[in-house]
Amino acid sequence: MDETTKVPALCRVLVVLLGILVTLFGLALLVGGVRLVQLGGSWYFLLMGAVSAVAGVLLVMRRPNGALLYGLAFVATLLWALVDAGWEFWPLVSRLVMPAVLALLVALAWPVLRRSRGQVAGRGAYGVAAVLLVGLLATAVSAFQPRPVQTAQGTTPPVVPVAKGAEQRDWMHWGNTTAGTRFAALDQITPANVKELQVAWTAHTGDVPESNGFGAEDQNTPLQIGDTLYLCTPHNQVIAIDADSGKQRWAFDPKATAPNWQRCRGLGYFDATTAPAVAAAPAPAPLPAMETTGTAPALCEKRILMTSIDARLFALDAKTGALCPDFGSNGVVDLKTGMGEIKPGFYTLTAAPLVAGELIVVGGRVADNIEVGEPSGVVRAYNVRTGALAWVWDLSKETPDVPLDPSIHYTRATPNVWTSMAYDPQLGLVYLPTGNTTPDQWAGERTPQDDKYSSAVVALDAATGKERWVYQTVHHDLWDYDLPAQPTLTDVPDGKGGTLPALLQITKAGQIFMLNRQTGVPISEVRDIPAPQGNAEGERYAATQPLSVGLPQIGAQTLTESDMWGATPIDQMLCRIQFKQFRYDGMYTPPGEDLALQWPGSLGGMNWGSASVDPTTGYLFVNDMRLGLWTKLIPRAQMTSGAGGVEMGAASQTGTPYGSLRDRFLSKLGIPCQKPPFGTMSAINLATRQLVWQVPVGTVKDTGPMGIKMGLPIPIGMPTLGGSLATQSGLLFFAGTQDYYLRAYDSRTGEEVWKARMPVGSQGTPMTYVSPKTGRQYVVISAGGARQSPDRGDYVIAYALPERR
Repeated sequence: MDETTKVPALCRVLVVLLGILVTLFGLALLVGGVRLVQLGGSWYFLLMGAVSAVAGVLLVMRRPNGALLYGLAFVATLLWALVDAGWEFWPLVSRLVMPAVLALLVALAWPVLRRSRGQVAGRGAYGVAAVLLVGLLATAVSAFQPRPVQTAQGTTPPVVPVAKGAEQRDWMHWGNTTAGTRFAALDQITPANVKELQVAWTAHTGDVPESNGFGAEDQNTPLQIGDTLYLCTPHNQVIAIDADSGKQRWAFDPKATAPNWQRCRGLGYFDATTAPAVAAAPAPAPLPAMETTGTAPALCEKRILMTSIDARLFALDAKTGALCPDFGSNGVVDLKTGMGEIKPGFYTLTAAPLVAGELIVVGGRVADNIEVGEPSGVVRAYNVRTGALAWVWDLSKETPDVPLDPSIHYTRATPNVWTSMAYDPQLGLVYLPTGNTTPDQWAGERTPQDDKYSSAVVALDAATGKERWVYQTVHHDLWDYDLPAQPTLTDVPDGKGGTLPALLQITKAGQIFMLNRQTGVPISEVRDIPAPQGNAEGERYAATQPLSVGLPQIGAQTLTESDMWGATPIDQMLCRIQFKQFRYDGMYTPPGEDLALQWPGSLGGMNWGSASVDPTTGYLFVNDMRLGLWTKLIPRAQMTSGAGGVEMGAASQTGTPYGSLRDRFLSKLGIPCQKPPFGTMSAINLATRQLVWQVPVGTVKDTGPMGIKMGLPIPIGMPTLGGSLATQSGLLFFAGTQDYYLRAYDSRTGEEVWKARMPVGSQGTPMTYVSPKTGRQYVVISAGGARQSPDRGDYVIAYALPERR
């Protein structure tokens, strides 16, 4: 009897199918590997592809040598992976899991192959298969374990109890204070009891952002004044709710609309009964509306301020929600005044107004990349009682603190301030984080004033608007590295037993600048490094760029081919091919007519959510996203009509020699091409200026390849967008992930100590308060949906410890 008849027909078919699978795997690596070698990349994929293809053909022919050949190739792959990636878990997963699965199947096929050739079955292969299976199962289990990038070493700082009488009373500003600390001096909820947190109440705003891929998220952080929360919705509705129940007290709808823009990040608050820390403007004459009758409170004695997506400034009575008739024109100031022509969607307000003493300071977002000559990036201050214009800072002027003649429009197309500002009442300074003159990727027509003020921190005298100092973080910005975050004001040790007044500015380029907020001089070292040069005709390039080397750089390493990643070796190889096709000279690689890689991308690094700081430990907390971009300038004659100015894709840049094209650096599966993590939370000791801990943030539970939700809480670390909240009890709360969780970390170690599932994701920043009625501490988050998720909602959720009866 022929020995092959002893092998069941099904087994023979399965071996043939396995051979076809290995052959296809090999051919894919071979074809891609040839291209990668042509580009000067790794030879591994070509060689592995060739060997695997031959092994697959032999398996189809049911020859045992096919299994031996693939086994040798897998051993070589294991050795190559360790050399190429080291002992990092996720890079090894990308290189080894798929080849290991094939090796397991080949090992199981070995006895069949032997019998089909009339040989002894060789059951030792089952032992090899068992080892591979255990390794794969261990990898699968290990994938669910968090992997800190850096863990806290040594003794952790002690928790400092909140002194009696020093407890936080109100959350009065977007960042809690005008210093933008996002820190609460509260300690009722601690790392020891945080696991007991539960939903205390849920409110619905009725305003669900429409997921249109651009500018449609709920990024609001509520204010808390006494027993009332004040929040705004994506369409600028303002709602007051009871701090203990979430029940609505009043609502105001300004009927605000803007093309492709639904967003409100926060509100301002002013109490006329409390003298401002600094008289930021001459006191106006007493107004009838502010007078009191008997013991009844005056109309708009306490007022809520809001800027809208259609460029208006509102003042509302905090008690009733009614417009304040003594402010502007019946409670409204038109921010389009003096701006000249504004096309629909070209000028919107995207940050909470800054209340600085008796002034409201506002900037504005100017649409990116559509055309030259867009609206002005002017910054203006208004009297908080009357709405009268107090001062103007027009960045085009040689002395930009001098207000313009009312009959003259503000200078068009200047750098703008689209994010939140900070204010130091003791120094009397307002700090502006500026953007850059649009368009982003072409700057040949920018003026010397544009180049001076783009992507810079500017300190102005709060009372007059006069400039005190300027510090630029990017020279001649061609990367959309405008400053996206509110400066954080805190005091840091000077090394001599005293402190220095510091300003910490985080950037999209993964940099953290520590400046003396009184003088603008760097406290931590900043080094000018030679900058890569481009060759786009008509453009000029900065010779050097500032690099903040005195503090940790977050996600700003120079990428190499070995940093490329993918769920499988095939898409990792395709990412390597993309990487080798790009012109890439490290950070600040300028755009040109060829494909260029920008890392970090303009969506990456740190963004508008800003930092938080715990002054009791001296720790600064920053979260980031790690998404590279590929960019290309397109000569004007080659630009197709219909290109807009959205964040990604083709942008017209009308009025310049080039349009532009840019997109995220992703694999064919829609996964970032560089190795994980794709988003982290980091703690930095401001005394030592060292990284204390860094952990991946977010899982793939609610996202995945090609946008398919994996449903698996694998903590790979996803891109983050939103801010964090630090409390004096040693907790750090954060929700700005791609999965639907509010998390709490031990702020001294980075350990995740609690998380709560939300109905949808959030891009809001958590806030906290103690109710003056019940004495309960609440943590509140606004949840309207995560950036890349289609799921949207209108939730405001409060968490608290169980009531003790």
